[in-house]
Amino acid sequence: MEENYRSILEMIGEDPSRGGLLDTPARAAKAMSFLTRGYGETLAHVVNNALFDSETSEMILVQDIELYSMCEHHMLPFIGKCHVAYVPTGKVLGLSKVARIVDMYARRLQIQENLTKQIAEAIQEVTEASGVGVIIEAQHMCMMMRGVEKQNSKMKTSVMLGSFRDNQITRMEFLSLISS
Repeated sequence: MEENYRSILEMIGEDPSRGGLLDTPARAAKAMSFLTRGYGETLAHVVNNALFDSETSEMILVQDIELYSMCEHHMLPFIGKCHVAYVPTGKVLGLSKVARIVDMYARRLQIQENLTKQIAEAIQEVTEASGVGVIIEAQHMCMMMRGVEKQNSKMKTSVMLGSFRDNQITRMEFLSLISS
């Protein structure tokens, strides 16, 4: 990867041997590995058996989880927040594991629509909840830094599974909780 970054520098007209760029190919390769580390993770590894018996059957919401991802079309960042809710059926997921699931999928080349669905399906798979709702709000550098250059644009996506899809009251409770 380092050699490819060196080639990219040359292709854009830079001299990778100049002082400020000497270590850039190595740093860029290391940064890209970090930004895409989700490829090296699995759902089982991330959850790490942090599923606990619980009698609660009320909605659990983890709100404003920061996320950083890379658009698969331009390999530019998109940055935002994710809201994850589920209605448990005997098991609850360790709180930090919700954020780790978001990170695992976000740290892959993505489109936001698929990221939202992957998170919802993973939470459903792990918890066997009666319903899952996920909403992501993000700003995309591919739209802000290039192309139409719209600085204040924001994309919102949602996926509702089970009771969040089938029960209007559950859906409205979720939406009202993240609005407050």
